[in-house]
Amino acid sequence: MDSAEVVVIGGGVMGTSIAFHLAEAGVRGVVLVERDELGSGSTCKAAGGVRAQFSDEVNVRLGARSLEAFARFGTRPGREIDLHRVGYLFLLSRPEDVAAFEASVALQNRLGVPSRMVSVAEACRLSPLIVPDGLLAAAFSPDDGHCTPESVVAGYAAGARRHGAAVRTRTEVLGIDVDGGEVTGVRTSRGRIAARAVVCAAGAWSAAVGAMAGVDLPVEPLRRQIAFTEPMPDLPRPVPMTIDFTTSFYFHGEGAGLLLGMSDPDERPGFALDVTDAWLPRLTEAIGARAPRLLDAGLTGAWAGLYEVTPDHNALIGEAPHVSRFLYATGFSGHGFLQGPAVGEVVRDLYLGRDPVVDVTPLDAARLAGDRLRPEINRV
Repeated sequence: MDSAEVVVIGGGVMGTSIAFHLAEAGVRGVVLVERDELGSGSTCKAAGGVRAQFSDEVNVRLGARSLEAFARFGTRPGREIDLHRVGYLFLLSRPEDVAAFEASVALQNRLGVPSRMVSVAEACRLSPLIVPDGLLAAAFSPDDGHCTPESVVAGYAAGARRHGAAVRTRTEVLGIDVDGGEVTGVRTSRGRIAARAVVCAAGAWSAAVGAMAGVDLPVEPLRRQIAFTEPMPDLPRPVPMTIDFTTSFYFHGEGAGLLLGMSDPDERPGFALDVTDAWLPRLTEAIGARAPRLLDAGLTGAWAGLYEVTPDHNALIGEAPHVSRFLYATGFSGHGFLQGPAVGEVVRDLYLGRDPVVDVTPLDAARLAGDRLRPEINRV
């Protein structure tokens, strides 16, 4: 195609959700471009967690609305995503974290999320692999869980195509043409697409895409690694997404075993995607302290993916003030996959010039330049 109404850049969950919601709303000439294959960036390496347990009201609303969409994904857009609503369990061992989560749970409850603070004893019943040593309390929501990221991407992409959108993989964006403060087209490795609107949903690569149009999107890539255990036939089921908040060590059920993850404070920003052993001693220490039975489980594999991180670990969603019709949804700092459905609706509404289903005004990129940071506390 050499022309489009709107070009969506990025073929992960965010881009495919946006393309689907635009096309479903009747926008003609929606073209999604992805330089590799769909979901091949951060989405395919996500842990798959879905939740509404956040400390920021906007994130709570985006997470809750997305949970509703994941629950009915089989009929709209129509795809099995292997959704397991086994809950999210945050384990807390510092008094200040208990106080912060108590405030977050109160906010979540006001917004209709059925989260609750639980005792250490109940936390051990919910997640029998953990030990109570050092724990003070926990927070739990039964509506949270996990699903399969690549299935979500495939579902949205198929739905977008059914509604008339074009999906172009192996199509790299080389430049964005802007004339007089207005988008006029997108130059790609397969030719130029004349267009009056662009949506940047390029994840960890968004800073470079924004720069093509003269838009500052302060997003940095940061490697995160995930490992998988061998089958564990005696594993108590169901296994909630369990997060030791102090160390960031987490796990949830994956097939007959577990998926394990943890942040690495020594990791520096960059596009490195190789799997290393540098984080394993810290991971082993955290496992030994919180879930020592897992030390006997062998690992069958691992992968590395990229977080798209902003200075306050909160997303950037909005429209550039000085470049007309350059919209963006990026910088989700680890919770992009789980907010993909709701953000697709939000960007649809912003494009159509109507009030969005969730007011994302506080997440405009201008907040970072204006010293209006909104740090998200409940992050992994």
